[in-house]
Amino acid sequence: MKTVNIGTLKNQLSAYLRYVRDGEEIIVRDRDVAVARISPTSAPIEEGEEARLIATGQMKPAKEKMDWDAFWRLPAGNVPRDVAVEAAIWAKGER
Repeated sequence: MKTVNIGTLKNQLSAYLRYVRDGEEIIVRDRDVAVARISPTSAPIEEGEEARLIATGQMKPAKEKMDWDAFWRLPAGNVPRDVAVEAAIWAKGER
């Protein structure tokens, strides 16, 4: 098990994630006090995340498989540029 302070982790994140991919656990410290643990996942994150969202009621499972070929054959939208920009700004909100 490796330990790392936050500043070093920020500067060398890719290197530490390689350790995690290789099965090693990382303890993250803030001024030498342990605050978090990064450990390898046993299942792909996407599958686990989807299952968690379904279990908590935040997402419903698909009723049928997506037909991507049919989706991409649909006609493209025809929204004027100024309307699209206004919608994007509205969706972003005050940040």
